[in-house]
Amino acid sequence: MSVFKAAVDTALAGRRIEAIVIGASAGGVDALIGLLPALPLHFGPATVCILHVPGDRDSRLAELFAARLALPVREAVDKAPVEGGTVYFAGAGYHLSIEHDRVFSISCEPPVHYARPAIDILMESAADAYGASLAGILLTGANHDGAEGMQRIRQRGGLTVVQDPNEAQAPTMPERAIRLCEPHLILPLAAIRALLPQLETRI
Repeated sequence: MSVFKAAVDTALAGRRIEAIVIGASAGGVDALIGLLPALPLHFGPATVCILHVPGDRDSRLAELFAARLALPVREAVDKAPVEGGTVYFAGAGYHLSIEHDRVFSISCEPPVHYARPAIDILMESAADAYGASLAGILLTGANHDGAEGMQRIRQRGGLTVVQDPNEAQAPTMPERAIRLCEPHLILPLAAIRALLPQLETRI
């Protein structure tokens, strides 16, 4: 058994993932282009992606990825339910969170780590909504956003996965998360891509 397979088997043992949140900043679009096409048709969990995008123009991320993925892709909308089998992207200029009844909420609170939308706000709210059935994935980025969110996911019993900072385009974000929350898995992007389809099959 490979070291990777053993680590994944241990991290996923007994888990049933209902939702995945993925955060990234600098280099994040390229990282997600490498990751998200691994999601198969009829993939069960909801996947919510948040990147630091300029607030002075519309995000085109949902449109960009809709042409690349087998699953439906949408921009998250205020008060809309989080549906399984769908990939969502946070829009520009607003914080995105998930309420306890698993609907999206957007707000205009001040930036966090100079970012709006902020990864921490989404991850912390998702951790409270989904508990142990949430998987958090933090990718490349140049600030500290996401580390506290990953810590909350771990505290609530969810699965935490961080991109190996040695291969990240901007290593600051994954390095900070590793120091703060001791994630279950620290993986190169190719291994995270291989992990994604497994997140609905392990129970």
